[in-house]
Amino acid sequence: MSTNTEPSTNHATRRDRSPASAEDESLLPTVVAALSAAGERLVGRFSTEPRLGSREEIFAALGANDAVSLEAIREPLSRARPGARWVEDELERGPLPPGEWWVTDTVEGNINHVHGMADWCVTATLVRDNEPVLTAVHLPLSGETYTALKGGGAYLGTRRLRASAKTQLDAAFVGTGQAMPGEDGETYRRIGLSVAAMLGSALVLRVSVPATLQLVQIAAGRMDVFWQYSQILSGLLAGALLVAEAGGAVTDTRGNRWSLASEDFLAAAPQLHAGAVDVLSTIR
Repeated sequence: MSTNTEPSTNHATRRDRSPASAEDESLLPTVVAALSAAGERLVGRFSTEPRLGSREEIFAALGANDAVSLEAIREPLSRARPGARWVEDELERGPLPPGEWWVTDTVEGNINHVHGMADWCVTATLVRDNEPVLTAVHLPLSGETYTALKGGGAYLGTRRLRASAKTQLDAAFVGTGQAMPGEDGETYRRIGLSVAAMLGSALVLRVSVPATLQLVQIAAGRMDVFWQYSQILSGLLAGALLVAEAGGAVTDTRGNRWSLASEDFLAAAPQLHAGAVDVLSTIR
């Protein structure tokens, strides 16, 4: 899914696309409206006051948020695309059966929401034959919405997004993070080694969750490199399409084409991609 091509800059029509892409474009307002409705519900549940004590309370709050958001998202998207199936498990990994699938994260960064922090969003991505073709990422607290269509560019509202033009890794703002609580020991080992390696190569490094909110920064050119050693589809697909359509490179950490079968993930500004691969490909 690596691309450095320059799609059309006309946001109003997103020209020069196939009829299928035009059909996807007509679907985008419905997706954005559904995410906005879910976001309003989640804002109503959001509080900066500490209120959770036990692990049980945390997971109960996470589940309640997911249910409230899904209720707002599922019906309009199912009605708009009745033939598309749904990925029910937000921790789903690996390739999907052929056809169309909705991959949503009802509260991407849910752990931040329930702890009263602002780094959370709502996402929906339409996947066709294992390729993301449409995505929207809505940040309810700021009102920002990022969108992308395969072959149609990536946007923040009506503003076209472009990946960073940096050329030197020692000037790069890079990031990583864990995909979920309770990763296996091997994944933790690789995360630790990669952080140490990048601390010696990049200008500054950020370790945070969720992945999507780092990937929108890559697409917008504010950050330069992001990698992750887990393949949770709901946390990567939206950002992968946004970065690719903003002219960034999306591969695995060894520079191979990224797919839903890949073991890990790398998104980078085009001229920093090779340097990031040089650093990360040493992590075994």
